[in-house]
Amino acid sequence: MAQQKKQSYLLPIIVMIFLFGMISFVTNLASPMGDILKYDFKSQGIEIPNWMGTLGVFANFIAYAIMGYPAGNLLQKRGYKKTALIAIAVGFIGVGIQTVSGTISGIGAFGVYLTGAFISGFSMCLLNTVVNPMLNKLGGGGNKGNQLIQIGGSFNSLCGTAVIILTGILIPSIAEAKISHVFPLMYTALAIFAFAFIVIILTAIPENDKEKQQLSSQSSQYSALSFRHFILGAIGIFVYVGVEVGIPNILQKWLQNPDLGVLKSNAEAIAGSVAGTYWFLMLIGRLIGAAIGSKVSAKSMLSVASTVGLVLTLAAIFTPTCPFFLPVFKGAAGFGLEEVPINAALLVLTGLCTSVMWGGIFNLAVEGLGKYTEKASGIFMVLVCGGGILPLAQNGIVDITGGVGYLTSYWVIVIGLIYLLYYALIGCKNVNKNIPVN
Repeated sequence: MAQQKKQSYLLPIIVMIFLFGMISFVTNLASPMGDILKYDFKSQGIEIPNWMGTLGVFANFIAYAIMGYPAGNLLQKRGYKKTALIAIAVGFIGVGIQTVSGTISGIGAFGVYLTGAFISGFSMCLLNTVVNPMLNKLGGGGNKGNQLIQIGGSFNSLCGTAVIILTGILIPSIAEAKISHVFPLMYTALAIFAFAFIVIILTAIPENDKEKQQLSSQSSQYSALSFRHFILGAIGIFVYVGVEVGIPNILQKWLQNPDLGVLKSNAEAIAGSVAGTYWFLMLIGRLIGAAIGSKVSAKSMLSVASTVGLVLTLAAIFTPTCPFFLPVFKGAAGFGLEEVPINAALLVLTGLCTSVMWGGIFNLAVEGLGKYTEKASGIFMVLVCGGGILPLAQNGIVDITGGVGYLTSYWVIVIGLIYLLYYALIGCKNVNKNIPVN
């Protein structure tokens, strides 16, 4: 019977992993789009500072702050399947609006694009709210739940890597970039949404007993926020997403900045490949995490990842800038050696560390929450807005330092990693086990 039950969950697991990939595909498109917008407007005589070039990422992630808690309520009332379908429909609209922005000239295109990115953020928030608790549930929580989230994260990284690499192929020269150059990626995203909508309609997804769960939650004096380890874990997600997005975002801007001349030639393509390698290493790390997830606790995984990431980031800040030959991932062309600053190589390696953090934080934060898990997932999504706020702060530091303090901005990352290490070692302990969760 147990084997039959496991087999019946195979298709829902595959669907959830597929949606995990969609989240990364659409979200990661926002980062290179900021650079494309900046130079597209520059060619029209409109100057855009670094922090404004990050507003697309900010709009995408700040939507989580608005939609996160309602998404948890929607999941509880409508279930996994209906929430996923709503998310996909909203995502199709958001990407469609971003595509329209490429047909408009002048600064008006910026507003249209930000509107599309904001709406897409609603979709990504809803999908995240569905995918994480569902995979954790299908895995039975604990190490197995963490393992499934790591597998989903692997596909997430694969799609994220693909977007960065494809953008580099479509935009060989950042100085001449235009939004219309990435239309093929927009069309691909629209096709993915359409296909996923059809697949989910035809897929039977196991649901919770919503009436029983709502009655239980309403009659309780407690909530997910009654658990200290959950509150600290939600803050951890805010920090983590900002760290994950901020590292490659600033790195790519630093390497391809034509005013600094960090790279000797072909800066745009090399910078894209370096950033793509970061996401590729996240894929490798998540595959490793998935392989060992049932044997290694989320606490141990997060502790090691935070420590190593902290060491690598500090080394990148303090190491003198000197040339280093780094094997970078170039998509279909495979790997090739490129001369980059050794600081860039150290930051790329942090991708192995950030790869396993999301699953570890989520797993630790919802452990022992029982009936409060679905609403907890919605609260979690509110704090994902850190992915827009921390990179914005980093870019602000770059502007304050006259456009040269790219490595200085990584002190934001250092502070974030210190907090994640604290959470892994101390903050994740459930000190509220007296609260009934059935």
